[in-house]
Amino acid sequence: MFSALQKSALAKEPISFLTIVVMMIVLLFSAPSSFATTKGLSQIVTPDLQPTGDLSLSFQIQDKRIANPYQLQAELGLTRRAEVAVFRGFQPDEWIFGTEIGLLTKEPFLLSVGFVNWSPHLDVDPQPFIEAGYYTEHHKIIAGAIHAGYKNEAILGYAYDFNERWRLQFDWQSGSENSSTVGFTCNVTPDFQFNPALYVNNGPKHDLFGYIVFTYTFHVWSKGWPPRRIGR
Repeated sequence: MFSALQKSALAKEPISFLTIVVMMIVLLFSAPSSFATTKGLSQIVTPDLQPTGDLSLSFQIQDKRIANPYQLQAELGLTRRAEVAVFRGFQPDEWIFGTEIGLLTKEPFLLSVGFVNWSPHLDVDPQPFIEAGYYTEHHKIIAGAIHAGYKNEAILGYAYDFNERWRLQFDWQSGSENSSTVGFTCNVTPDFQFNPALYVNNGPKHDLFGYIVFTYTFHVWSKGWPPRRIGR
């Protein structure tokens, strides 16, 4: 799945999102048990694809030093082996496109290729990637590489699914402008989830950045039933 990876719109002041996190946790503990799936990790692309016919709409809030601070995302599963994603940023005004093709799609072994962060409006070239995954019921391990600008960067990720609701996740992308992240995903209802995370910059100061994304999934031409297990 796609997460925001673009590194444009750098700034010096972080945004505050603690209040939103607290409100969502309160909502969580008043919500019934759920069986939704997660959308991926915080920073990196993941090799599992969006289910066919599912349209996920996300609203993302993040520190300006990560990327565009306020951003919408639409992600659509076209077939069992293909998905597309469109990001709409507001500061600055930008459109960002990505796609992913599954070469191996049967767990536990996954292999995907594609590109992310193509912004014709800002004259930013697409960043191609290749990524492998080993997915079990509880453990998800991800490794791959992405070509960003003039260099190749490594990407690593790990997630642990405690149950149908909770996932703990870590990821890392090489390069001084990128970060290591720690966060979690919570499925509040079968189709609504949120994912807060803390970014630790790879640069010499190891600055801390905040991030949170809220996602709702519509089953446009899929039945959406029976419920799918977390992590697909």
